[in-house]
Amino acid sequence: MNKYIPDYHWSNVFAMLRNLNAEPRICMAPLNHHLVVITGATSGIGYATAKKYASRGADLLFVNRNEEKSIQLCEALRNAYNANCDYLLADFSRLADVHFAAEKLSKLDRKIRILIHNAGVYNTHRLITSDHLEAVFQTNYLSTFILNYSLREKFRNQASGRILFVNSEAYRFAAFGLNMDDLSWQKRRYSGLMSYGSAKLAQLLSMLKFNDDYTGSGVTINAMHPGNVKTNSGQNNGLIYKFFKQLVLDRNTQPADFAAEALYYLGVSDEVAARSGKFFNLTTEEEPAPPALDREAAEELWQISLKLGGLHA
Repeated sequence: MNKYIPDYHWSNVFAMLRNLNAEPRICMAPLNHHLVVITGATSGIGYATAKKYASRGADLLFVNRNEEKSIQLCEALRNAYNANCDYLLADFSRLADVHFAAEKLSKLDRKIRILIHNAGVYNTHRLITSDHLEAVFQTNYLSTFILNYSLREKFRNQASGRILFVNSEAYRFAAFGLNMDDLSWQKRRYSGLMSYGSAKLAQLLSMLKFNDDYTGSGVTINAMHPGNVKTNSGQNNGLIYKFFKQLVLDRNTQPADFAAEALYYLGVSDEVAARSGKFFNLTTEEEPAPPALDREAAEELWQISLKLGGLHA
């Protein structure tokens, strides 16, 4: 029997289902000229979040893979909100790009008030990157780990800051935990839902370790499910998936602004200033499923991630 089964409780599932119908709390506080870093900001939730923070006066720095779209985004935010805006180019499916972005961010001569990890991908078929890793694991998890690990000293020296994962209730698809011996899905039949859920579970496990690292520092790190919002995720998966997404998955969805409101609240509101290492369904705190609370797995994943990411403990 899987070790997590005895720790599952129906109350946890029912709470999750209730929270899916909740609306985000709203924060109206300004963020005048505080620096906010957002990854994957050229579309969907990232784009909506960029607009939200710009409308509240934040200075913005994006980590995107597409330069043309980054230029257009910054121009739009300057025209609409007179926002200070810049970008770094990095494709999260290339570890060299991620290390480049991490080095640039770590050497910034100003504080990062909020770091929002939004970049991600969903694949229906197994793809291997040039770094010989499964693409969803690398893009959604390992790249965020490298950024977070590389910025630990900067955040600790700042003695303040909030780090947010755009996570997902889909981590529950990895109901029996991570297969540490097969993170690239070489030994198992590939499943888009399972690989995506596993990457999101990996994010939550890393959050346990980073939260321990930041205890007492003034830095917080949290994760949130963005709600059932309409995004461009999965548009790389062919006509059949696109048709299914349009007819089934995108029915009854909320606009991406819904998630942006939650990300602003979690990034700025004083009500959550001292809460860290938590999972939120939008802005409602939620008890994670058992695999996301496994500290032994978190430690094992941490060591694997250091090795795969080319990092030194």
